Amino acid sequence: MSDRVSITIADGIADVRMTRPEKRNALDGAMFTALAEAGERLKNEAAVRAVVLSGEGPSFCAGLDFSGFQAMAADAAATEGDGNPGATVEGRITHLGQQVCWVWQEVPVPVIAAVRGHALGGGLQIALGADLRIVHPDTQLSVREVHWGLVPDMTATLMLAGLVRDDVAKDLVFTARLIDGREAERIGLATRLSETPFDDAMALAREIAGRSPDAVRGAKRLLNRVQNQRAAEQFAAEREEIGALIGRPNQVEAVMANFDGRAPVFTDPA
Repeated sequence: MSDRVSITIADGIADVRMTRPEKRNALDGAMFTALAEAGERLKNEAAVRAVVLSGEGPSFCAGLDFSGFQAMAADAAATEGDGNPGATVEGRITHLGQQVCWVWQEVPVPVIAAVRGHALGGGLQIALGADLRIVHPDTQLSVREVHWGLVPDMTATLMLAGLVRDDVAKDLVFTARLIDGREAERIGLATRLSETPFDDAMALAREIAGRSPDAVRGAKRLLNRVQNQRAAEQFAAEREEIGALIGRPNQVEAVMANFDGRAPVFTDPA
């Protein structure tokens, strides 16, 4: 059992929890690996009819652990077992960072994210990878990557396009602004609001688990076929864009300015 993610299966429902509450479930190498492995396991659990994905403690997931900036810049040839989010596996349309979000689309049953506290950057992208999101009204959410001189590269550019208007997606990405759960519901990121998101996610999972598992699985396949048909091309474009940014002067300046508590000084593209 991983010390980053736990899985408990009962009555057809898989309760999957990120278990790093002291770090607001921030994503380090071990968390990337554990999340991907959890999803892979659930692909083959025939008795599972629904999945609830949550984070222990006060937050769902606060995004990338700062130590992850070093991992992102590591040798691209690193293996997935190293926990490097840029690691790829032959035959897969994702790298590891994308897979921790995309794997919930590959799980054949509905995945419900119970979101509270913070869902920032990679944490929000994981929530977007679920089929449904039940969100506390006071949750703080952000497509945070541009704040660090990066772009969303964990499937969000595809998932956002299926949830919100184009101009809304651009607003969220370009500004990296924080929104709360109420705005998230209004614009389409949150499926439902709840003062008790985990409890309500479990109740919804029980409702789904009471339906024909053949019909539910078939419905997810059909809906995903429409929504995700350009996934491979889009994920490749994400990897190309992020690869051109990491470690470049403007990206380094974005990080250093944040650490120093000052306004960044960027150079214009040549």
